[in-house]
Amino acid sequence: MSPNEEKITLTMCSEASTNCGVTLKRNRLANGELAKDHEAMIEKNDESAIEIKYVPKIKWPDLSAQIFIHAGCLYGLYLVFTQAKLLTSLWVFVTIYTSGFGITAGVHRLWSHKAYKAKWPLRLLLVILFTITGQKDVYTWALDHRVHHKYSETDADPHDVRRGFFFAHVGWLFTTPHPDVVAKRKSVDMKDLEADPIVMWQKRLYIPLFALLTIALPVGIPCYFWSESLWISFWVNFNLRFCINLNIAFCVNSVAHMWGQRPYDKSISPVENIAVSIASLGEGFHNYHHVFPWDYKTGELGNYPFNITTTFIDVFAWIGWAYDRKYVSPRMINRKAYRSGDGSHVWGYGDVDISKEDLLELDTMN
Repeated sequence: MSPNEEKITLTMCSEASTNCGVTLKRNRLANGELAKDHEAMIEKNDESAIEIKYVPKIKWPDLSAQIFIHAGCLYGLYLVFTQAKLLTSLWVFVTIYTSGFGITAGVHRLWSHKAYKAKWPLRLLLVILFTITGQKDVYTWALDHRVHHKYSETDADPHDVRRGFFFAHVGWLFTTPHPDVVAKRKSVDMKDLEADPIVMWQKRLYIPLFALLTIALPVGIPCYFWSESLWISFWVNFNLRFCINLNIAFCVNSVAHMWGQRPYDKSISPVENIAVSIASLGEGFHNYHHVFPWDYKTGELGNYPFNITTTFIDVFAWIGWAYDRKYVSPRMINRKAYRSGDGSHVWGYGDVDISKEDLLELDTMN
C-alpha cells in the first residue's frame, strides 16, 4: 500500500466510512507496518518499566545531618563525663522524657491514631513538647505513621522492617522512598489534621519553631540559670539530647518489630518489648498496638507501670483537657484473637477498615 493510498483511505475514514479503520489496519498488517509498530510499543513499554524500577538513592543532606547528630552525640557524652555540670546532665534527662510525651501522647496516640481527643491547651502543650524533640512537623510525622500502619511490611511501608534493622531504624530517613510509599501518602485521609489550627500552625512555622524550641531553649536554659558553657551546652543539650530522643523513637520502628513476643497476632512483625516500653514511655507493646491502634493505652495490662504515657493522658483527662479515650474491651481482644490479623492494616480510629461491630462498640464507650 503506497503512502498515497493510505492517505486516501484515511480521508475516506474522516468522511464517515465505518469500516475504514479495519481496512487500514489489515492493509498495514499486510505490509508488516503494524507489526513493527507493535514491536516499537513493546520496546517503549519495556523502557518505561526500567525507568520506574525502584533504585534507592542516598539523600546526602539528610545523611549528613544524621552523621552530625550522632557524631556530636558521642562528643556530648564525652563532655558529660569530663566537663559538663551535674545540673546540665540532669537537664538532658528531664528534657528527653518531658518532650517525649509530645511524641507518645501527642503525635502518636492523639494525632496519628485519634485514640483520644484533647482540648486546645493540651494540644498546644503537646505540639510544643513534640517540637522540642525535633522530629519533623506533626502533620508529616503522623502521615508517615498512618501509612506505616495501613501498609505495614509492604513496599508502601516508609520504614519497612523487611529491609533490615538498619533501614527500619534510621536508613529510611536518608534513602529515597519507594514509589509505593509516595503513592500511598496521597491516599491516607488527613482531613482531621488539616482542620486542626494548632497542627497547621506548627507545620507552617516549623523551621523557626525548630530553631527556638529544639536548639535555643534546651541549650540556653543551662547557660542562663547555672552558667554552663555555651559550647558544652550545645553538644550536650542539642546533639546528645536530640540523638537519644531520635534513637528511642527509632527503636519502636526497628527493635519493637523484631525481638519479642507476639501474643495478639503471630502473623505480623511487631512484638511486645518491655525494654523499648521503658525507654519510650510505654510504646513497646507493639504487637498489641498494631492489632488495636485506636487504644489510647497502646497496651493491655493493668495500670501500666511501664506505660507512663497512659498516666499522663489520664491526668489530663482528670482535669478535663483530654476526653473520649478509646480502649479495647476483653470481648474485643478475644474477638480479634479469634480473627487474628484483621487489625494489622488499620492506622487508627476513623479508618474505613475497622469492622462495624468494633466501631459500634468504640462509639458507645464513654
